[in-house]
Amino acid sequence: MMQLYGHPFSSFTWKVLIALYERALPFDFRMVDPGHPDNSAFVRDAGPGGQFPVLVDGDRTVIESSAIIEYLEVVHGSAGHLVPADPVRAIEARQMDALLDDYIAAPVQAIVDDALRADGERDASGAARARERLEKAYAWFDRWMEDRDWAACGRFTIADCAAAPALFYADWVHEIPEGHANLRAYRERLLARPTIARVIDEARPYRHLFPLGAPGRD
Repeated sequence: MMQLYGHPFSSFTWKVLIALYERALPFDFRMVDPGHPDNSAFVRDAGPGGQFPVLVDGDRTVIESSAIIEYLEVVHGSAGHLVPADPVRAIEARQMDALLDDYIAAPVQAIVDDALRADGERDASGAARARERLEKAYAWFDRWMEDRDWAACGRFTIADCAAAPALFYADWVHEIPEGHANLRAYRERLLARPTIARVIDEARPYRHLFPLGAPGRD
């Protein structure tokens, strides 16, 4: 059976969990936290960044969330493709996956990382720049989502696997303005999807770990 190393509160672990649930694939979840030092040590050595998620399938180890999802597409299961089989249509799915990681998830992580620093080590200007990047990204994605239900190709794809955790946490750290109705509605559709609702519920016991304080919603 495949093993997935990660943490239930991790946004990039969510991406892979959503794909696994969408494809109804069995796997063994290996928790990465201080209580599981062997798993943490494995992840540290699995790639140059020592980051999760990490997928192990037999003698193959796959790192990076998008690469893991693509691997599952090629090797496992017969469910609908999260990356379209048509190479031209696949470009849009991969494009939106990358944009959501780079322009939503990345500034969210910068804000969270700053909150984790000691008071004397925080970078207020850096956090402010990250919020500015989110504001610009919100405006762009709100325009993109006009007349769209999903982020790419007219259906649920790898891009939506990226969007769910990115927008879930983004709205926590820098709320999506009410004026961006398309983006807010998209976030609601994501959170209502059964596979995504499942990862949200599985992460609820860890909300106390959120350094900015988890809001009493979602």
